[in-house]
Amino acid sequence: MKRKLLQKNTLYFILTTLSLLSCSNDIDNPDNLDSKYVFIPDNSFEEILIEQNIDSDNTVDGKILRSDAEKVYTLDLNKEQHFGNIKNLTGIEGFKNITKLTAVSHEITSIDLSHNQLLDTLYLIGNYLKEINFTQNPNLIYIDIQSNELEIIKGLSSATKLKKLNASWNNLETFNIQNPSLEVLHISQNFLTELNINEATNLKNLLLTSNKLASLNISSNHKLETLLTSDNRIESINLENNRNLTHLYITSNNLNRLDVSNNLKLIELKVDRNPNLTCIKKLSNQNIPSISLSTYQTISSNCN
Repeated sequence: MKRKLLQKNTLYFILTTLSLLSCSNDIDNPDNLDSKYVFIPDNSFEEILIEQNIDSDNTVDGKILRSDAEKVYTLDLNKEQHFGNIKNLTGIEGFKNITKLTAVSHEITSIDLSHNQLLDTLYLIGNYLKEINFTQNPNLIYIDIQSNELEIIKGLSSATKLKKLNASWNNLETFNIQNPSLEVLHISQNFLTELNINEATNLKNLLLTSNKLASLNISSNHKLETLLTSDNRIESINLENNRNLTHLYITSNNLNRLDVSNNLKLIELKVDRNPNLTCIKKLSNQNIPSISLSTYQTISSNCN
């Protein structure tokens, strides 16, 4: 009898110990927790997830169920008035099925999008990002990252479907984009001294105002229709291959000559405030409906 009781007690002790060890391992081993939860350390981030009925436990506890995150295809983190700014987007990696991410006017300083490989649309306007990497985002079509503090943009060559990029109002000094799919590039209000768009052969719309460019090579961009490059330091520009150009704004530069005689589709030309440019060359029968000149400038087929 005593022997059977001892055996039962021993068995109970072993089972209890194993159960406790199992629970302890779940707590001590973050991999076990990661399989069930996505950690959200930023309270404002989680509050928005609760407001949008994404976080099913409705509690700000620093985590959401991974299954909740994986049900989301469009994630809009534009804040409600009573929520604070998101500063930390840790946890975004758990939303692996999102195709669209919006997080405008927060205080986000960094973001890891390497697990969001289905993304095709990204709005991160008005944050504090200094660097961003798109190496793992091959499906991106539209990127708007204007009004940040970006100095480095990596991995754009991986975004082989990219059609539009807005990176205006940042701190970029050099920029190189060689995506043939790109049609629209807005990169005004930076500190650009170098720009390489030679292989962006489908580019139609290029906005470059308020940079520090002394030269601009657009000889490979045959489909270009709109070029806004006012408030730079450009001394010369060759438009011979840009026969689809309809709108050209190149005011407040350092041009000493300009020939638009090959640009027969031009309907708007702004070249005022180029102190060294006195004559703009066009064909004698070329009609440009809207032209902005300074008082010392003429447009003629006879420029010396």
